[in-house]
Amino acid sequence: MESEQKKPAARRLVKLFFSMLYISAFTFGGGFVIVTLMKRKFVDELHWMTEEEMLDIAAMAQSSPGAIAVNAANLVGWRVGGFAGMLTSVIATIIPPMAILTVISIFYAAFASNPYVSQALRGMQAGVAAVILDVVCGLGIKEFHSHSALRLCILGAAFIAAFVLDVNVIYIILATALVGVISALAARKRGGAK
Repeated sequence: MESEQKKPAARRLVKLFFSMLYISAFTFGGGFVIVTLMKRKFVDELHWMTEEEMLDIAAMAQSSPGAIAVNAANLVGWRVGGFAGMLTSVIATIIPPMAILTVISIFYAAFASNPYVSQALRGMQAGVAAVILDVVCGLGIKEFHSHSALRLCILGAAFIAAFVLDVNVIYIILATALVGVISALAARKRGGAK
């Protein structure tokens, strides 16, 4: 009976490993791109988590020290399969970049001076910008549909602080986290007062 229960968990870990390996191998452009692909895989396709959970994971991955891709893989793996899922997800996420960096470091001089590689990287920048814009639009539209005045004010204030006033992103994250904590404490106090 116990081995029968382990089979679905083992299959899920194998699926998680190959999904994260594939996503990591074909993701160029940084953490927000990998978060988008994780959302499509684990929320839209596999239905292993909700969109709200993925938004929370994206926020935690961004605000934690380290690479967003590894932080997000860590959190997705934990959510999907606990400690074993976390290890599986992180290992699968770091294999492709480590292999690519190893090859590039061996042949660095040839890559650095190759005009085709340079042009390919420039072309990928446009694609990466489009994927990041897709994430921003998707998350922004979800916030507009939330009909929460506080969340919309935070969204607008964070945008103005980052885009217009050029405030450091760390300060924006800390300020929005503080507002979120204060809001949660106020909601808890109102709920307890009833």
